[in-house]
Amino acid sequence: MSSLDVLKEIFSDVIFIEGIISNKKKSGELYSKIKIKPVLIKGSKVFQFEYFGEKQVFHKNFSEFEAADEVYRLMELYKQGEFFCSENDVHILSSKRNKVKISKKRPSKKLPDNYMGHNRKKKYILNDGEYCDFLFFLGIMNSEGKVKSKKYDKFKQINRYLEIVSDCISKLNGGETIRIVDFGCGKAYLTFALYYYFVKILKYDVEIVGLDLKEGVIEKCNSIAKELGYEKLIFKIGDIKEYNSNEKIHMVISLHACDTATDWSIAKAISWGADVILAVPCCQHEFFPKIHNANMNIVERHGILKERMAAILTDGLRANVMEIMAYKTDIFEFIDMEHTPKNLVIRGFKRGTISQRDIVEYNDFKKYWNINPEIEEIVGEEFKTIVNK
Repeated sequence: MSSLDVLKEIFSDVIFIEGIISNKKKSGELYSKIKIKPVLIKGSKVFQFEYFGEKQVFHKNFSEFEAADEVYRLMELYKQGEFFCSENDVHILSSKRNKVKISKKRPSKKLPDNYMGHNRKKKYILNDGEYCDFLFFLGIMNSEGKVKSKKYDKFKQINRYLEIVSDCISKLNGGETIRIVDFGCGKAYLTFALYYYFVKILKYDVEIVGLDLKEGVIEKCNSIAKELGYEKLIFKIGDIKEYNSNEKIHMVISLHACDTATDWSIAKAISWGADVILAVPCCQHEFFPKIHNANMNIVERHGILKERMAAILTDGLRANVMEIMAYKTDIFEFIDMEHTPKNLVIRGFKRGTISQRDIVEYNDFKKYWNINPEIEEIVGEEFKTIVNK
């Protein structure tokens, strides 16, 4: 492995703690040493280089790939580099003729409590350093339980998701088999997390079905579930519109289901009388060409503003429909906007009462925007009967 490959590994696949480059090859070199540490800036991980001059210290931030290239360049000017990581210490010696010697030793430094600027380590449902079988199988942590640096955002997303789910537990009956359907499960990071949380941590009797259209993805997910011994986690190929169940479904999830697929998942949950609905909508195309109100021309004439407004109106109407169908509904942020703009959760808890106000607001909305939403047809006759009384 070349020295550049080693450096790329240091800054990508392991948890980098700190580094120092020192011992100038030429006396005229500007900096006496360079220190390196990972920092969080606006939620994103970068590597901060501190260049120590005679009277001043200069700072510059690099991405993981830029950091590897910068260290590679610096090792032509300095004799020694020491890099302390979670898995090992890496020592690089570079001669005046740029012959490089690389050695690795056992790690000598522990991850500090204020790692990347955090004064206190956040307590997650799943913790870095604690082995979790599905996280290992999905490539998020290594065999020792350490989360890979490139997967840390995914690790945080999974924990945030489980925090949201934990708020729903009181709405489910833990005394019976809880049945959950995950529409559009994709690679199923969150589906596996859901099963692990309910079965391994909470010790609930749970059956989960993950549904997706991609045959190869479903085959792989079923293979992993079998290898993990997740007996009641099953993945099926299928379309949301066509999927039906004869069993009581307690919880319906749809994460990033495109356009009206989110509406179909909500409609299925309502038809089953699910206790909990969790939807994270993806792209929303239906309203963009349909909505119009002369009082909103100053927004509608700008495509990007109309697109954003259409997305907000779509999700607001979905929540309103759920309220009409006797669900207490709220909308909140899933993860930071810096990671994805598709970050809103629509959550509904079955309550059994319908508000007349919600019906009035629904019909006023349709009139104001001159639109007949497709979700009205998708949810079906019962809904149309209620709102058209």
